[in-house]
Amino acid sequence: MTQEEDIAAEAAAETNGPTHSGFVALIGATNAGKSTLVNRLVGAKVSIVSHKVQTTRAIVRGIAIHDNAQIVFMDTPGIFKPRRRLDRAMVTSAWGGARDADLIVLLIDSERGLRGDAEAILDGLKEVRQPKILLLNKIDRVNREDLLALAAAANEKIAFERTFMISAENGSGCDDVMDYLAKTLPEGPWYYPEDQISDLPMRQLAAEITREKLFLRLHQELPYASHVETEKWEERKDGSVRIEQVIYLERDSQKKIALGKGGETIKAISTASRKELSEILEQPVHLFLFVKVRENWGDDPERFREMGLDFPK
Repeated sequence: MTQEEDIAAEAAAETNGPTHSGFVALIGATNAGKSTLVNRLVGAKVSIVSHKVQTTRAIVRGIAIHDNAQIVFMDTPGIFKPRRRLDRAMVTSAWGGARDADLIVLLIDSERGLRGDAEAILDGLKEVRQPKILLLNKIDRVNREDLLALAAAANEKIAFERTFMISAENGSGCDDVMDYLAKTLPEGPWYYPEDQISDLPMRQLAAEITREKLFLRLHQELPYASHVETEKWEERKDGSVRIEQVIYLERDSQKKIALGKGGETIKAISTASRKELSEILEQPVHLFLFVKVRENWGDDPERFREMGLDFPK
């Protein structure tokens, strides 16, 4: 019996029924709330969140159990009109995730409606064969008449299986989405052990946590071109872990911003990241951050591999 069959047998025994499983690609424009929603549906933080556009750079898989179903959410990068090599890699990754999924969830920011990238995404979805459902997010900020008009306009362009109105922030409507997905995904074995919530390696998650703190602290000052890598991870005899990370920037002027006066900024970022990592790992964390300037790192194939992206030609 394979590992997947073992997992399925255990799950079926516990739930008294056949198991369901599948991959659900969550796509949408930048800052539509995809990462917030994935964290909400999984019930734990598996994807970083910030107000900065294009925060998610590669597909992050969050794993949720609902009734007899294991739902693997694929949080994809926001889809937008790419300008740089990194942009192209992210958008390609998002569409690739959609085509690999069992079901596609399109998340639309109800406040923005179909303006900008959302309409282009709807046009792109016409070429994708998988069944699709529509989620209108941030419904607490829009009146009902406008929501109904937005749902009708989107469904005129794409034959969605279902439309849900939700708030990723407060959880409104999310239980209905989970009920639907659990019933709709195909019958089959679970892909991951029941207690696993993500397939992201811990070293990479740690780097993402620090990148989130970097973005939150320097949302206005620091340009988009920054990247964090975990270079060393040492489990120590006293039960703590020592983590060394490098923040890559493109110019010396950016390094001064990241460090701050007297190192104040980098210390604040380190403190916030260390606190969250200690909570996630449930062990003391000693975090050391180093800032390096690497011009044009966005054209370095190795950096793309570290991010889990294919390097576009």
